[in-house]
Amino acid sequence: MELNLKSAALKHLMVHYVGSKNNLEPLHISEAALELSEEALEAIGGSFLNRFSNAVEWFRFHHPNSLQFNQVYQYVLDTFTNRENFEANSGAIARHLYESSTHPKVKAGELYIGIFEGLPVEGRMHRAIGLFKTENKALFLQTAVQGGTVAVEMEEGAELGKMDKGCLIINNNGDDGFDVLLFDNQGRGEEAIYWKEQFLGVAAQKTEYHHTNHLLTLTKQFITGPMEEEFGLERKDQIELLHKSLEYFKHKEAFDINEFQQEVFTDEGHIESFRSFGSQYVSQHEVDIADSFAISPQAVKKQTRIYKSVLKLDKNFHIYIHGNTDLIERGIDEDGRKFYKIYYQEEA
Repeated sequence: MELNLKSAALKHLMVHYVGSKNNLEPLHISEAALELSEEALEAIGGSFLNRFSNAVEWFRFHHPNSLQFNQVYQYVLDTFTNRENFEANSGAIARHLYESSTHPKVKAGELYIGIFEGLPVEGRMHRAIGLFKTENKALFLQTAVQGGTVAVEMEEGAELGKMDKGCLIINNNGDDGFDVLLFDNQGRGEEAIYWKEQFLGVAAQKTEYHHTNHLLTLTKQFITGPMEEEFGLERKDQIELLHKSLEYFKHKEAFDINEFQQEVFTDEGHIESFRSFGSQYVSQHEVDIADSFAISPQAVKKQTRIYKSVLKLDKNFHIYIHGNTDLIERGIDEDGRKFYKIYYQEEA
């Protein structure tokens, strides 16, 4: 989906303070939107939207029973329909975040809720609602000329370009839960899940990125897990299979499950084990992965970072392998010491 964030303009902004309910911290809800100049709104809005510049995975609001039970979805839907309800719905969203902040590691912070206009999506202009939360503060030095000296004061505040959590909800595909982008500095752990699952209640859209990312993840887990346990796969052979898997995704435009299995695993026993593991993965993570789909280059690029082909030998050596594993031999000498023999043409 094509998205140009630079042309969107922040028009209305409210700020609330949301403490940790678990830690008995307070909740302070503002009654009205901030009165800011156009220059201030432009600077704040641009900094907020820049946090989504690298977002490639799309989400949508969901609920196991019905979207009408997803609170944030309902408040956002009403705000898109009735602008005059922005202040009331903004406060309700802040209350819902407070009720969702029950994990002991959840940090207190300001919740910024803004309305953006003029966001082009696939040739049409849309409105959007942004939710941003600060959890970490930075120290700033303020200077001022006083007489013949420059006075310095230290202040604590949030950096505009370093919001900890964010959600951009675009007024598109509303009946299906809207198109949603996320970022979260926390990334992992229960204290991060509360923002995505307990508060927002969003699920990944089944896009090319979704399918590519999950297929590469389950393949890596299979090669470094069950294949080693069931077939005694050595680390060198694991690296070869990881390399073949990644090369498939790098050089193909579309994925086909049967073709992938035959080209990467070849052995019928390995293929059957891969199918079994795939079924377990889908069930465990509650995701759907198509048997064929267009490959997402963004997902492949992301996974390349974790598909590192590294032989870790005690604490002395790390051998990075980028290609032909036939140039490596593994053995044991007369004294029982393990070794690898590496063949090469020239030093780089």
